This record gives sequence, C-alpha cells and structure tokens, in this order.
Amino acid sequence: MTVTVDLEVLPDAELAALRVAALVAAGARHSVEERGAFSFAVSRDSAGTMLHALWDEEVPWEQITIYQVDERVAPPGHPARNLVQLMAELPEEAVFDIRPMPVDDPRLEAAADRYAAELPEALDLVHLGLGEDGHTASLLPGNAVLEVRDRLVAVTGEFRGWQRMTLTYPALDAAREIVWLVTGASKRDALAKLLARDESIPATQVATERQLVIADAAAAARS
Repeated sequence: MTVTVDLEVLPDAELAALRVAALVAAGARHSVEERGAFSFAVSRDSAGTMLHALWDEEVPWEQITIYQVDERVAPPGHPARNLVQLMAELPEEAVFDIRPMPVDDPRLEAAADRYAAELPEALDLVHLGLGEDGHTASLLPGNAVLEVRDRLVAVTGEFRGWQRMTLTYPALDAAREIVWLVTGASKRDALAKLLARDESIPATQVATERQLVIADAAAAARS
C-alpha cells in the first residue's frame, strides 16, 4: 500500500483550523449520505478553533459518533483532560454521540480493551495533531506503546507528568482518512520530517493510505 501525504498551506492558524472544520463537515455529510453515519476521532492538539468552527458548518450531528484519539489519565472534569476542552468547544444544542476514553477506571488495560471494542471497523475520519518531538496521538518517542500492533487502544507510560490512553497505529491505519492540523513555527521541523516520511519520528509510522496535512504558513515555512 502506498501512503500519500498531501499538504495544504493556509496563511495562519485560524484559517487552517477553519479549513479542517470544513473538511470534517463535508466528510460527515458525505458519510451520512452514503452509510447513514459518521465516525470521527478528535485530538486535543490545535482542536479548539476547529471544533468551535463546526458550529457554523452544516453538520448532521445526530448521525455523528465522536471518539477520542487519546486522553490523559486524570479525574473527571480535571483541566488536563482532553474531554474537558472537547465538550467546551462542541455546540451545547447539538445532539451527538460522544465516547470518552474511560481513563478514570482503575483497571486501565481492561478499560482500553473495552474502548477498542466500541470502535468501528474503520473510523471515517481521524483528526491528528503533531508534537514538536514528532509524536501524534499519545504515540510517544521511546515509549513502548510504539510497538503495540495487536491492540487498537493502549495505555502509555508517564509522559510529561501524565499516563495516557491512546489509539494505536492499527486503529489509525484502519481509518478511511486522516487530516492533520499543524500550526506554529515550533512544529516546522517535525512537519518537514512528517512530509519526508522520516522514520525517526513516531508520526511517520501512521500508514493510513489517505492523509492530508493542513498547516499554517509558520509551520510550513522552509528555513
């Protein structure tokens, strides 16, 4: 299978986020028309403006199921939780099905397996961010989670003060489409490596056939 990673550059971070919101909305409408449902996995990284922008899009909310790409192991309502931001940015009046990662379960490995069982055979669209160190989701440099190929959801070791639950490469690779949102000059080196398929960073190991990177000019600038 040939992996194609296309790049689209917008002038600034806000316009990049608006572009991703438009792509998500269009994907939702198409999927609902074809299959009657749309499954969407969202990351925290750069997601705030993008999620808020969905308020202004024509979105078939009642046919959408939203999953988390990853989550910090923290108590319910804790500001470190990705879910807190996700719920704050989605329209309150919309009716949709959101599936939070069960990170408050003390049996994390079993909880990860339960979450994996809820995933569709193939997510319709996955939104990913990109860390300065080249990680995506919580697929972290040097972490044993990078080697997990027999599970769709796994639990990481501690990273920057938090243990995390994350979709693994097999879950991401099965997705019908991946859209990356990459903004800011600090992501410039990591983005260059992603586009070059430089295997030194975790993000390039995502092998979904269709991938589109939406970046702002600061992230995409050549030094």
